[in-house]
Amino acid sequence: MQLLSAVIITCNEENNLRKSLPKLTWCDEIIIVDSGSTDNTIEVCKRYGCKIYHKQFDGYGAQKQFAVSLARNKWVLCLDADEVLSDKLVEEIKEEMKDPQAAGYLIPMTFVFMGKEFRYGKEAWRYFLRLFNKEAGNFDDRKVHEKIVVDGQQKKFKNNILHYSYRSISQYFNKFNKYSSYGAEMAYQKGKTRSLLIIILAIPLNFLKYYFIELNMLNGMSGFYWSVFNAFYHFVKYIKIRELHGRMKELEDLGIPHLTSIDLEPEYLYNEGTPVKPKELVTEEAEQISSGWSI
Repeated sequence: MQLLSAVIITCNEENNLRKSLPKLTWCDEIIIVDSGSTDNTIEVCKRYGCKIYHKQFDGYGAQKQFAVSLARNKWVLCLDADEVLSDKLVEEIKEEMKDPQAAGYLIPMTFVFMGKEFRYGKEAWRYFLRLFNKEAGNFDDRKVHEKIVVDGQQKKFKNNILHYSYRSISQYFNKFNKYSSYGAEMAYQKGKTRSLLIIILAIPLNFLKYYFIELNMLNGMSGFYWSVFNAFYHFVKYIKIRELHGRMKELEDLGIPHLTSIDLEPEYLYNEGTPVKPKELVTEEAEQISSGWSI
């Protein structure tokens, strides 16, 4: 059987790692690249015999490229900390590694929200490239929406990964604020804006899309909550896009050079009510943490 290296990038992931690492102990090695965890992430990783490295975060693509470069085996299973292999998938991977027939393998992902596995809609069974031969490919260097690019055949596995994106509603909204800000920034950089009519219709139309068209009505109350939250995400992001355009216009009127990226937090843009140049330009864009949070 071909030896396999599992690689994960982390930052404050102790709760997720307690679920994901036990499913990886069969791998030849587990590589962890941490970017400054302040919780018990490192202690949890040590408990499972992981090889731990530290690297300042410089975008998801670069971080994962570095992690892959540390793997001693050519076959690499690259996961996020909140992705947990099912037992059947583990056996399927082991069987395939006896005689790999592809350069990369697509694995179905099942979203878990508020303790509920989504069995209907696109969150229930979406394919992502997670296992690949690093001699045939690697991650691109995009800061977000990074992808594995392989030169060769790709094959789909039948069994799935469980994706535990959020451990609580509080964590959801912590991410919500950050990613809606990043999403607005990305839209601004592409020259996009949103009209008042689109903002008014954002919640009802997106709720109809997520709840009915994407079949989350079949995923119980968790599907209802997920649809409401996603509709609200679009509403807030659209408002932030308009806010960003307004702030940038104020900066331009003051003769401050055009900025390509800014932090949306007001204290970075205002000093006693007067617009000022941000202290730090934000270059990291939003990771699409679920298919629902389209940018």
